[in-house]
Amino acid sequence: MRKNILNIFLEKLYGFPLWVKQVIFVKLKRDLEKHNFNTICENSFSMYCPTLTFAGRTELTDKKCGFDNNIYSFLEFCENDFSMLDIALTNFWSMEEVAKYFEFCAEQNFVTMPDSKEISAMSGFIAGKYRIGEYFHHKGSINQNQLDKACDEAKNSDKKFAKVLADLGFISYNDAISALMLKEEAQTRFVLDYNITPKCECATVQEQVVNKELEALKAENMLLKQKLSQLSGLMKNDSRDFD
Repeated sequence: MRKNILNIFLEKLYGFPLWVKQVIFVKLKRDLEKHNFNTICENSFSMYCPTLTFAGRTELTDKKCGFDNNIYSFLEFCENDFSMLDIALTNFWSMEEVAKYFEFCAEQNFVTMPDSKEISAMSGFIAGKYRIGEYFHHKGSINQNQLDKACDEAKNSDKKFAKVLADLGFISYNDAISALMLKEEAQTRFVLDYNITPKCECATVQEQVVNKELEALKAENMLLKQKLSQLSGLMKNDSRDFD
């Protein structure tokens, strides 16, 4: 199991001076507000750590169903208490892919469903299981009557369903924009820049050993060159004696 990449990156940020972290916080806050993310939800799908069921642990061990390797990789990360974001970053998956693996494993009863309606609804929405109206319904933002009314309204309109919901006053325009943006960006793969990511301690120790060996080889090589140079000088002197 590979090291938690996000935590490695965050540990570097945690080490910054307070006045630097304040600037980072303010700029991130402004960027989120610019994209209509006015509230920060800690109970999000990205931060959710899925839990394996007994059936999930059994399948991970036995692999009797012969699923794709990505499914077993997903289950393995779940067993090691990785969050959805950690799983995505470590495997270079998009959040949409992670959501689809989660929904599949949930249908197979390999992982437990989250208690949070928000997380459950967002998972289905990102994975393509729910449309935006169903997302807000499962989330608890609108009831069945409101959803039905919006469906009837949308039949006679060219407007996007999210706008229909907002125009009817069932959700805010910011909520509609935020949900659609999250779904769109969930399709994007994100790779942390390893050039700025601190390396884990074990890798640093190994590099120190390798560097010591390289320095020893360089010193030995330099000594050999000196000896060859001395030998070459002696041979030249010997050749002069025969002239």
